[in-house]
Amino acid sequence: MTQNNSYVLIMAGGVGSRFWPKSRNHFPKQFIDILGTGQSLLQMTYARFLELCPKENIYVLSNQDYKALVLEQLDGITECNILLEPSRNNTAPCIAYATYKILQQNPEANIVVAPSDHLILKEAAFLDKVAQALDYTSKNKALLTLGISPTRPDTGYGYIHYEQESEVGVHAVSRFMEKPVLEKAMEYLASGDYLWNAGIFIWSGQNIQRAFQMYAPQIASLFEKGNSVYNTPAEVGFIQENYPNSPNISIDYAILEKATNVYTIPADIGWSDLGTWASLHEVLPKDALNNSTSIDHLHVEGTSNCIIHLPKGKAAVIKGLEDFIIVDDEKILLIYPKGSEQEIKGVAGEMVRTFGEEYL
Repeated sequence: MTQNNSYVLIMAGGVGSRFWPKSRNHFPKQFIDILGTGQSLLQMTYARFLELCPKENIYVLSNQDYKALVLEQLDGITECNILLEPSRNNTAPCIAYATYKILQQNPEANIVVAPSDHLILKEAAFLDKVAQALDYTSKNKALLTLGISPTRPDTGYGYIHYEQESEVGVHAVSRFMEKPVLEKAMEYLASGDYLWNAGIFIWSGQNIQRAFQMYAPQIASLFEKGNSVYNTPAEVGFIQENYPNSPNISIDYAILEKATNVYTIPADIGWSDLGTWASLHEVLPKDALNNSTSIDHLHVEGTSNCIIHLPKGKAAVIKGLEDFIIVDDEKILLIYPKGSEQEIKGVAGEMVRTFGEEYL
């Protein structure tokens, strides 16, 4: 494996609806400096992968609505490295599109697929695991995923059931498990045979192409039609016309839950998907009462275990709240119990139905 054979697909087309109202259709979670570091999650992800391969080999897969945001946030990225989906058809079609495009450039391509909006605290350990995975997939017909060693019985993640026996730290996957109820999640944690599914995948271009041909032939045949136009001026027109006809399906359902050559590498990389306000609360600095705050002027009394995220220059007085999410996005104010945060996506939908699309 050489560095020039390594490619990265950064998935940046989602809306991040569980982070409503901060994450909205016009400015989703991946573009927000939600950690207060001075960088958006997308910028942090892009910088991380520049340690792995040249920027020419890093593609950002996003929705056509976000082209200007990607160009604005990623210094030095070229338009040809931004692949824009004209419709939201989930992860399998956009991964297939990028795969067929890259294989026209380099048949020996070895590809990393990663979300744009996750937190990885142990970046050196992460890059080591990715390098180990790329080495393995360059030599073996394997579809590989990084699995996160679980630290609690979390019901918000999918799980990977894997075999304990391994070859050089690479374990066969028995099956992917849906998000479990708490009792089942506790069983998974106690057994030691399960990992969290972080949505980080590594495979050779040829092997994932074969998997599409075998398990998702409709997707394969659609994107094979573009082999003569990829990396030419005709590519954009082909995608605009054909991409909306692809099935709306995730890579997990289309390929990984069917394939028999799926493997995992357990990884302790300080990972969080930052999928909810509570998960953000876990990783942010907190005061003596366990409140994490992003606000210039705040007075609190009898308030604990809250996340308080207000616009710059805004002042707030808060008393008597425990375990609450308090988020002000200027247009929308959310005050909601942390324990009920899985309802927020539905609440956002109800706001749109009642008051209009401007609230999505």
